[in-house]
This record gives sequence, structure tokens and C-alpha cells, in this order.
Amino acid sequence: MTAELVESYIGLGSNLGDREAMIYRAVDRIVTTPGVRGVVLSSLYHTEPWGFTRQPSFVNAVARVTTTLGPVQLLLILKGIERDLGRTRTFRWGPREIDLDLLLYGNQQIVRPGLIVPHPSMHERAFVLLPLRELWPDYRCPSGCSIDEALAALEGPRGVGSPASIEAVPLR
Repeated sequence: MTAELVESYIGLGSNLGDREAMIYRAVDRIVTTPGVRGVVLSSLYHTEPWGFTRQPSFVNAVARVTTTLGPVQLLLILKGIERDLGRTRTFRWGPREIDLDLLLYGNQQIVRPGLIVPHPSMHERAFVLLPLRELWPDYRCPSGCSIDEALAALEGPRGVGSPASIEAVPLR
């Protein structure tokens, strides 16, 4: 009997050190994880910080993975990769070497301590929605809105992750 393959999406971000290299190092670690296959990375995006804004800008991306791992297993592996790559937790929305978030796990909705899927803030963050749109242009939020509708709602005076404040990074 073979384990079921589940398409999942992971948000990646870094704003300390060689940010692009850190994203690629994290992806390399994800690619070599047993139970994970078929990894596809979006473009990289420069993003101004929000929440705590007195820190360097971020590089963000989204990876699509096909996995036989369960959602908790996958989350624990992502946190282990963060730790192995030198993530130092400081404070909420603070600077970080690498940040890996489980955004989506198939079409499942999961609410348990330490894990909420879909990621509860992803629909408010252009730095997640823009790269996600590259990989899954037809994705619809749990509320039924399209990615383009969610992005349009972020434009204007709110400025939190506004699509206009994000630029694509040339690929290596």
C-alpha cells in the first residue's frame, strides 16, 4: 500500500544575510526530505517589512511540493530546516534568517495548536499571494475569492503587503 500524495504550498522568507541564497538553501533541504517530491519554486520577490518596519527588506517565495508526509510531520520538518539554517527567534515580525510557513495542505482545513491551514494571514499578504498565483493561478480562498480579488483588496492606503510595493528578483 502506498501513501497518498498531497500537494502542499510552503511560504519562504528571509531578510538577514544573503537572502536569496538562504531561500535556495531551504529549498535544497526541502527537495532532499524523504517523503517530499516534485518541488517547484516561484519567482523570488523583494518585499518591504511590515509589522516591525525597522529591519531589512525581505525576499519571499512560495514552493509547491508533493508529499506523503502528514501536515504535522511536514510542519515539524520545516521548523527543523529553519533551526538547521540558523533561524534565531527574536520577536513577532522581527528579522529572520529564514522563515518557512505551511500555507496549504491539499484542500484540508486544519485547526490545532501550532498549526492552522490554510495559513490564517496568507490572504492578507501580497508577498504570499503573488508567488502563489504563479504556481496555482486558479486558487480560491476559503471565502471563495480568487487570488486577484484578494490582491485587489490589498491595494490602496492599507499598504500592508501591497502588490505595488513588491518587485520580482531576477532568478539565479
